[in-house]
Amino acid sequence: MPKIVDHDQRRQEIVEVTWRFIAREGIDKLNLRDLAAAAGYSNGALKPYFPTRDALLEATFNFVADATNKRVEANAMRLRGALAIEAFACEVLPLDELRINEARIAVHFWNLALAEPELAAANAATMDQWRTWLDRWLGQELGERHAQATFVRDSLINFLMGAQVSSVLDMAANSGQSLVDQLKYHLQMLNRIK
Repeated sequence: MPKIVDHDQRRQEIVEVTWRFIAREGIDKLNLRDLAAAAGYSNGALKPYFPTRDALLEATFNFVADATNKRVEANAMRLRGALAIEAFACEVLPLDELRINEARIAVHFWNLALAEPELAAANAATMDQWRTWLDRWLGQELGERHAQATFVRDSLINFLMGAQVSSVLDMAANSGQSLVDQLKYHLQMLNRIK
């Protein structure tokens, strides 16, 4: 009797091995042969799931973005205004090993997305989700038509993305506590423009 394969589960396993590999080794060392071995599959077993390296990288970025967004949904969605914004930011900021590894994936991915429109579109979808959430929470905090809401939203997203880069490239100067303090500063600025 042939073995029944759960293809969704196998795709998920491959993506999980990929994101751990990239976080540990970097994207430059990623090749499908080594990845297949790390996942316990033959080299050819990856092709039906991810025909190209870019397809695998896009799925890996989406996996990391989805994990972050699920944490946001669990921890920020029941809150309102500044409390929701703070909870959201704490799920994005690289404050522990998991989120530092997610930042490593994002930084590697952004480098590739500079030259690949499909990869850039995957990032844009995540940023659109974040803008939607922040618009709602800022509307609760500042009022729906506050003139500076868009500026505050975009400033916060730029801080969060920059914190991911800084934590990967200069971790000593961007500890978790330092990033939390910087977030508090941003939230204080929000209070000043009310």
